[in-house]
Amino acid sequence: MSDIAIVHATFASSEEAETIGRRMVEERIAACVNLLGPCTSIYRWQGKVETATEHRALFKTTPQLARELADQIAALHGYDLPVIEIWPAAAGDAVAGWIDDSTR
Repeated sequence: MSDIAIVHATFASSEEAETIGRRMVEERIAACVNLLGPCTSIYRWQGKVETATEHRALFKTTPQLARELADQIAALHGYDLPVIEIWPAAAGDAVAGWIDDSTR
């Protein structure tokens, strides 16, 4: 069962995550964004294994707005290839209603 969507993205800085997160909430594409502490990412990029400190963000939205939200984050993101994942989630009627009321 999926009554909400979580959009997960990583950013190069906490400032970028906060700026984009605030904009998505102000534009009512997301009801909320949780900015998480730094994490270490190990990944392959252009043929080399890289390690970087990144900042995670979890955006809460409706299933109907999830793709638009992911596309807006990508358009504002500083990475050449931002990894933005959409996760279906169950939150219950009260939370799903709040997310619906808080988005357009």
